Amino acid sequence: MGSEGTAPDGAARCDRWASSGPTGAGGTAGTIAGVGARYRCSACGNLTRFDVTLRRRTRAFHHYSLGGELVIEHEDVLAEEVEDVACRWCGTGRGVEQLGDGTSR
Repeated sequence: MGSEGTAPDGAARCDRWASSGPTGAGGTAGTIAGVGARYRCSACGNLTRFDVTLRRRTRAFHHYSLGGELVIEHEDVLAEEVEDVACRWCGTGRGVEQLGDGTSR
């Protein structure tokens, strides 16, 4: 079904995570497939680093090995809502604006 492994936070990984390269600590950073919003901070001009708080409701297929280890092989997102977006550079969320559907500009 989907890819198996571990997400950047150590949790079982589903096919929504795709490796995007090393983080410098021996792990990999993740990107979420299907998330199209891009953001810009009008206070400092940041286009790349944001803390995004999401509320997500999912249905997942949990596959346990005979040894009791969990691998999430497939996950469907039933609902998703962005609760907050804050700029990592200047720390404010007041100046953050959504740029559109995530296509390059």
